[in-house]
Parts: sequence; C-alpha cells; structure tokens
Amino acid sequence: MSSPEITPFRIDVPDEELADLADRLRRTRWPEPETVADWSQGIPLGYVRRFCEYWADGYDWRASEARLNGFPQYRTEIDGLGIHFLHVRSPHPDALPLVITHGWPGSIVEFTKVIGPLTDPTAYGGDAADAFHLVCPSLPGYGFSDKPKRPGWSVERTASAWAELMDRLGYRRYGAQGGDWGSAVTTMMALRNPGSLAGIHLNMPMVVPDKDTFGELTDAERASLAATREFGEWESGYSGQQSTRPQTLGYGLVDSPAGQCAWILEKFRAWTDCDGDPENVFTRDELLDNIMLYWVPGTGASSARLYWESLKAMRAWASESTEDTIDVPTGCSIFPKEITRPSRRWAAKRFTDIRHWNELERGGHFAAFEQPELFVDELRAFFRLVR
Repeated sequence: MSSPEITPFRIDVPDEELADLADRLRRTRWPEPETVADWSQGIPLGYVRRFCEYWADGYDWRASEARLNGFPQYRTEIDGLGIHFLHVRSPHPDALPLVITHGWPGSIVEFTKVIGPLTDPTAYGGDAADAFHLVCPSLPGYGFSDKPKRPGWSVERTASAWAELMDRLGYRRYGAQGGDWGSAVTTMMALRNPGSLAGIHLNMPMVVPDKDTFGELTDAERASLAATREFGEWESGYSGQQSTRPQTLGYGLVDSPAGQCAWILEKFRAWTDCDGDPENVFTRDELLDNIMLYWVPGTGASSARLYWESLKAMRAWASESTEDTIDVPTGCSIFPKEITRPSRRWAAKRFTDIRHWNELERGGHFAAFEQPELFVDELRAFFRLVR
C-alpha cells in the first residue's frame, strides 16, 4: 500500500561521488579511433575525449545542482515506487494544471527553460490567461525516481501513476504533454483516464503510416517514410539493445561515465536540428546537466528497461486497428528533425479530435530543451482551445 505523503526533495550529490566521477573520467580506457571521417560508425573518439575532459575539469555540477534545486522538487510513493517530480505552481490562480513527461535519453532538465514562461507568462511578456501549474515527473527508473525491482512498470502503469499523482496534488482537471516515451505515457493517460483531461499535447504522436494512403502520398509523407526507413537502418540499434538486453548494457553505462556520455550524446547529435554538432544548439553544461541525471543515480540499466517493458507493446498498439481511438482533444507539434513525423491524416486515424496541428520549420526530438520559445508558443496555442 503506497503512502499518500509528499515530501520535499533536494539534490545533494556527495563530494566523494563527484571525486569518483572525475577520477573515472581521467582513467578512461579509450578505444582506437573510428576508421572513417564522420559519425557513421558512431560518435567520434576525439569528440568524446574533448567532452569528457571538460566534464572532468571544466564542468561545475554544484552550479547546476543549485539551479535545479531552485525548482520545488518532491517525492511520493505510488503503487509501491518512489516518484520524483518538480511541482511549480503559477502565481496566477486560474492557471491550468499540466503534467509534462520526458523520454529517453532526456530528463526533467529538458523543461528547465520553459518552466518560467509556462508558469508565469506575464513575467516573460505573455498573458496570465496562458498560465500553467506544472508537474514534471521523472519516469520510473529515471533520474531521482526509484528503480523498479520487479517487472511490470510499463507505459500503461506509468500513465496510471501519473493520474494518481495529479489527483494526490489536488488537480481534478488538467492537461498532459509529452514527447518520446512521454508521448506514449500521455497517450495512455488519454486512453485510460480521459475524464480528467482537458486535452493532450504531443510532439511525437504515436501513430504509424496509414497504408490506405500509399496510393496518393504527399511529398511530406514520402519524406516521412524515407526518414523512417533511414532510422530503422542506421539509428535504431540503441532501441534493439535496450528492448532486449537492458541489463547487459547497464554494466558498461553504470560503470563508465565516458560510456554513458557517448551513449546519450550521440542521440543529441542525431535527433536535434543541429547541423551535425549538438553544441550548435546546446552548451556543454546543458548537455552534461542531462547526462548527470543518468550518471549520478546510476540509471543506465533501469532507464533502458522501459524499452524492454513497453517498446514491442507500444509498436503493436500503434499498428493495430483504430478501435482504440483517443477522443480527448489533442494538439500536435511536428518538429522537422523529430524521429518520426506523421502526417495529420495518419494521426487522425488514431486521434479523433485534433484541435491543433503545426509542422514547424526548425527543431527536433528534445523540443522544450532545443526550441523553448517555439515549444511554449505551441502549448499556449493548443491549450487556449481547451481551457
């Protein structure tokens, strides 16, 4: 039986853990360089070495820790598992509660740039009518949430836990938002608990191409299919490993900071609108803030395990007949460098009440982190329709 108690939480990494991290980075046993002049064999040795040298000797975790602790953080036990979350209430009393869920290899760090504008729009030149009370949980096995000790913490179970969390916080009507695994959790919330939801917003809707349209594809749909084939051939190895043998992967990721860094950093290069270098979009400190939320709690295996729990099931659900439709009002923002970019008519087969659909000109997988102003504009535009 879970306790309904909600307790304040602060990140406080012991000095000895930071010293151990620096020591491990300096003693990394590096592989030989790649035999190509690009990223086609994976993240290049020189790039990772320079990044890890900065991590060991230039990065200031204490400054980042203080910034994260500037947001109200809590933990509560739901269904036997400790869940960590940010809860930032708006100063505007009529604000709409909104739960935002990250994916892999992201974390609550993704949302730090948008929390201010979303909770207090007037302080950023906006309108009080667009204000939100924000709840940003860490997925089970991620960040400072507990690691499940038994199988069963699927997307569906997480969706039920989020509904319980919002109820525990006193929110009876609210919105939900997500990308990547956050999109899957948000979609399952709409399927399982639609009565509480004012609407859902997705920046990676979980749909597959509609084969009935293949005889009359648009140029954008052809490009989407080509990108999906490219992803399956060259970019999907991580999900194959994480969905089949996450425990085996975990030994390297939890033991080697360079390994954990490379495993995540490669995706920030591949999935962002960055012209080939993630540091064109993010600072090194921003990238490391997110990586630290995997390294410090040692979540290399536990975060990957969500793929083992849910990847096949979610793919099957997205591919099945449209009997399981999502009838909650829905908004979708499609960023050009997202992993999957369905067309509106493909999405409409599953989501029956699309109120907002926008295909943006820049941005990628980590929308709130990468293009915070566009992300805020998209959420405001959609939720104005359903408040």
